[in-house]
Amino acid sequence: MTAELVRGQNHPLPHTRLEIRVSAGEPVMAGATLGDEDGRVHGVEWVAHPGAPALPGLEVSRQAAAEHRLAVDLDALPATVHRVTLLLALPVGVGGPDRFGAVPAPFVAVTGLDGTGVAQYTITGLDSESAVTALELYRRQGAWKVRAVGQGYAGGLTAMLADQGLDEAAALAGAIHEAVANGMDRAVAAPPPRTAEGDRVRRNAPLAASGTGAPADAPALPAPAVPASSLPSTGSVPRPAQVPSDAPQQPAASGGPVDYTHPSRRAAAPQSPPVPPPSVPPAPPGQPAAPVAGDASGWTMDERLYNQVWGMFEDLARTTAAYRSAVDFAESRMDQELDRVLSDPRSRIGTAGDEARAAARAKYEELTARAREALDRDLAQLTAEAQVVESALPPAFAGWDNPAWHAYRVPTEAPMALRLGDLRLPESPELRIPMLMRLPLQRGLWVDSGRSGSQAAAGTDDAELRRLAMDTAVSLAARLVAVHPAGEYTVHAVDPAGTAAAALAPLTDTGVLAGPVATGAGGVAAVLGRLTERVDLVQMAVRGGAADALPPGLDQSEQLLIVNDFPHGFDDRTVNQLRYLADEGPAVGVHLLMIADREDAGAYGPVLDPLWRTLLRVTPVPDDHLADPWVGHAWTYEPPRVPEGSGIIRHVLSQVVAARSNWRR
Repeated sequence: MTAELVRGQNHPLPHTRLEIRVSAGEPVMAGATLGDEDGRVHGVEWVAHPGAPALPGLEVSRQAAAEHRLAVDLDALPATVHRVTLLLALPVGVGGPDRFGAVPAPFVAVTGLDGTGVAQYTITGLDSESAVTALELYRRQGAWKVRAVGQGYAGGLTAMLADQGLDEAAALAGAIHEAVANGMDRAVAAPPPRTAEGDRVRRNAPLAASGTGAPADAPALPAPAVPASSLPSTGSVPRPAQVPSDAPQQPAASGGPVDYTHPSRRAAAPQSPPVPPPSVPPAPPGQPAAPVAGDASGWTMDERLYNQVWGMFEDLARTTAAYRSAVDFAESRMDQELDRVLSDPRSRIGTAGDEARAAARAKYEELTARAREALDRDLAQLTAEAQVVESALPPAFAGWDNPAWHAYRVPTEAPMALRLGDLRLPESPELRIPMLMRLPLQRGLWVDSGRSGSQAAAGTDDAELRRLAMDTAVSLAARLVAVHPAGEYTVHAVDPAGTAAAALAPLTDTGVLAGPVATGAGGVAAVLGRLTERVDLVQMAVRGGAADALPPGLDQSEQLLIVNDFPHGFDDRTVNQLRYLADEGPAVGVHLLMIADREDAGAYGPVLDPLWRTLLRVTPVPDDHLADPWVGHAWTYEPPRVPEGSGIIRHVLSQVVAARSNWRR
């Protein structure tokens, strides 16, 4: 089983011949150093890099790349080598990002030669650093282990090499960057498809109305959710700077920069350097600093709030993990002390035994009380920060009860993320962290309308669960439409049995849907046929560079399909079409929002398993199904709730429809 490491954690290595895989999302230089017992690098001949990629027992990549595979043979290393350190650095002078805070969190995996996972590590918490010590393989008492390091250097490769004791750090760093630049100059990338006007065709999102789109290399979050994606990796302050969605685009390989501006959208303001977090007045001695909304790094206020929210998530994950670890330690210690008492026949009975048992329990209570005190202190600080941040969130990040929605105006730019609900842990049920997912969506959503096994689901009858599931789907669909500019999101709905008319009323009454709700086998087949054809056409246009050949009437906005009561009313053909849309649709702007009972769908056999695995599952009631592989937490997801009697969704959707009408004129 692959070990998921956190910073500072180590893990034994079962093999001496290994492969280290690096995934960074952007081209990075991957190198390695050999160190003695003290970790000191004795000279440039102890450093493997693109200019000198091979050393005894070690081979690295010859150029910068988004993905690397490094080969390590620990038995072939010189006897004086006790440490192998993996280095990552951003290339200099090639027009790419200059800080790790502007790229996806690098991911490093150590595997056997057969691909069997040993350990993996996601390097979070980086911001202005341009070089990072990712991990190290070290020899201790004759055995080799791997340790997650994650030490970043704002001074770049020079500072990192100097920190390892290399006297020629500056000269070697310059040589490495020169070798990387030369390698990138020699590399020839396949040209992206272009329209007749010369603009690149969008690869990971639908075509814009002009036939052009967003840049193909726009980064996206892995992940948590958390999916997330899964959930993002967790930690505590310092907070990670996530990828800015509005970072300046690099010029094309030739012909100057490409303009991706939507023709019907107000031009965005010129990019400026990142705005520093707001200054916080010093706190009184012994007191935590007062929380401030937007105190994370980022290019815009929205990005700073996004990073701050995920920082809060990481802080809650880590402080809870520390508390659970402390409690486990206290229990283990008490068990050991009680075992010693019981193992001695002389202390099993009598006052000595009673005193020993009482002392063990008293120590346990003392340790757990101290751990809870530390947890409560951290929770109080996070709760205060959550209250400050929640009131400052923009509509895309805010709950339906946030006043930001009452001041809603149809945006002119799509946001970097969308709130799908809230997350919490059992140790702090009152503290909820917004669950944000990066846009554009990389996978569809499955709203589970069945009994998921949670306490909340067990106390709700089947009909109510189905109604809540449909309400949750409508809430999410309304959010997706509302946070995008007018005309950039088109919503369809299929309801084979016609049972969701009441829940879909906010969408149908306001006119947000592209057409009437499709019912019956014929209506379902027609909608799925049109969307499948759209995916095929756009894929062919992207792959063939023939965006100008798309039919003139093709709707080039992003498409959202709401599917109710799946799989009832769907035949084999429509099921296969849904699987196709789930797999291929997100890359060309077609997204699924399924409402279905997972257990009920499972009765149809393994044919639906690929569809289930492709989509991100959310629930209409609180449920702890979101697993965090980094620290092992099971997060409780809470769906977005509209306040009882509130008409905020209709109010927002009415503005969307009005703006869409003006946009089409």
